[in-house]
This record gives sequence, structure tokens and C-alpha cells, in this order.
Amino acid sequence: MADDDVATKAPESDAAEQSVFSGDTKADQGASMGEHCTTDRPTPEGEKPTGELTKLDDVDVYITKPADYPHAPSKLLLLLTGGTGVRSTNNQLQADRYAAEGFLVVMPDQFNGDPAPTTSTAVQTEQNPSLIETVKMRAVEVAKSFTIDMWLARHTPATVLPVLHRVLNAAKDEFADAVANGGGVYAVGYCFGAKYVLMLGSELPDTVAHGQKTTDEETGVVKKEASIKCGAIAHGTMVTREDLQHLQVPTYLVCVEGDSLFPDDVREEGVKSLQERKVEHEVKLYSNVPHGFAVYGDYADSKIKEAQTEAFGQMLGWLKAH
Repeated sequence: MADDDVATKAPESDAAEQSVFSGDTKADQGASMGEHCTTDRPTPEGEKPTGELTKLDDVDVYITKPADYPHAPSKLLLLLTGGTGVRSTNNQLQADRYAAEGFLVVMPDQFNGDPAPTTSTAVQTEQNPSLIETVKMRAVEVAKSFTIDMWLARHTPATVLPVLHRVLNAAKDEFADAVANGGGVYAVGYCFGAKYVLMLGSELPDTVAHGQKTTDEETGVVKKEASIKCGAIAHGTMVTREDLQHLQVPTYLVCVEGDSLFPDDVREEGVKSLQERKVEHEVKLYSNVPHGFAVYGDYADSKIKEAQTEAFGQMLGWLKAH
């Protein structure tokens, strides 16, 4: 599939591309990352980011502010991206959209200069490929899966959470006025970043909250309160039942029906836990759109464009209401 084809492919093709093996283990379990998590859509023509790349506590960050800041009050928003990272033009434009709505946005490089490898390398074939083409497709998919798995092994809570806490602490100092105005830090997360919004919004053992492992033998572990006051996520990847069971802060969840990257059963069990614990939340379930649809970018399919705009408005509205 050529790069240009990615933006206009049918929504259901995301699921089909996650594995070319019918019934193999990877396909049964669902992929850990999808193409829309690791490859940008085309950038809308003529749009350019307005923020700046700088550093907070020696971590690369993209910071974008409302046009009238600091003369008018703002609120601090942490934006956590998918695998395309902080230097993605589309991610920067998405941050700018929140800034235009009154948020001072800090978008950190949670990957330490190592964004996800692109996965848009599928082999073009006929609808009914020959045996040779099928073997080629399998080889490409295996290589893609291995590359992504190796990347994911480098970026776990043990490596990501310490970076996020460094950025949060530095941002709270530098933009104390925005934190005070909002009564805390807000957060949005897309794809990979969604899991970490949930973790930052959870009460966890202090070690886990900072990316360290605990053992069953440990006793007296101090719980760390949530680091954010409110969150919104879109089509999370690698989200576990535990991520939702520990969540403590009001959270809006944009999800895709039948998304193997955030399975329905995980979402349903997690939402049940939120209901039982009376954690304020709302779920918006989209169908017939690809995983990753809410990340800013240009689509030829008007249905996806409309869903993207709608999801942004819903997440923004949730943040403003809290």
C-alpha cells in the first residue's frame, strides 16, 4: 500500500491489516499498535504549527499557548501523543487547537527522541493474491510486528512515567498560574498516550506510579494520588482492565467499536468498575471509523472527517466542563 493510500483506505481495513495470518496467535490477541498510531495522515494544506519546541527539565516538549496568554487566564493541559511523537506536524497542530480554546498545552517527548517506526510498508497485491504475494505479505507483516514489538519493549511505564513526572513537575513550576487557574493539571491522550493519561489519573502504589515494579512480598507500599485532575482519551492502545480499575479522576473515553487495540471486553469491564466506584466518566463509541481517527489529519472520507471533528469537540467540552 502506498503512503497516499493510507489516508483514504476504508475504515475497516485497519483491522484487516493487523495480521495476514488467519487464526494465528497475533491475530487472535489483537495487535499492540496499529498503523494509525505510528503513521501520520496527510496534513491539511496550508496549516502550520504556531507553538515552539523547547525543553522542560531537559525533556523535549512542544509548548503552545492561547494568543492572549498570560494577559488572560489559562489552564494547563498535558497532551500525550500516539507513536508519531512530539515532532509530528499533525500532533503539533492538534495541540494548537486546544491552545486556541484557552489551554496552555505542554506536549512532551515521552519517547526520548525515538518515535515509533512507520508501519506503512504493506505490499500491494490483488484482491486474491498469489501464493508468492501472500508469502511476501506475511514476511512484511512479521517484520512490522517485530519492529513495533521491539519499539514497545523500549517504551514501557518504567521509561515513560519518569519522563512524564519530570515534565509535570517542571511545568507546574513554570506555569503555576495556569495550574492554579485550573485547580490542577488536565490531560488528553491519543493511542499510546491514552494509557498514560489513565495511569496519571489513577491512585497507584508509589513505585508503580513512577514506573517501578512492585512484588507481591512488598508491604506497606504508599499509595500515590492521581497527578491530574481530569482526563480525556481517544482510542487507547495497550489499555488494561487494571488501568481503568485504578482510575480516580473524571475521564472522557472516545472508543472505536470492535477495536482490537482496545478490545470491547476490556472497555466494558473497565467502565463497569468506574460505575461501581462512582468515578465520573463518559464513553462515546464510534463505529465504521479506523483506530486513530481522532488524531488530527486530513481524510478523504467525509464520515471520518466528521467523526474527528466531533470527537475533538466532545473531549474539549469535557475538559472545559471540569
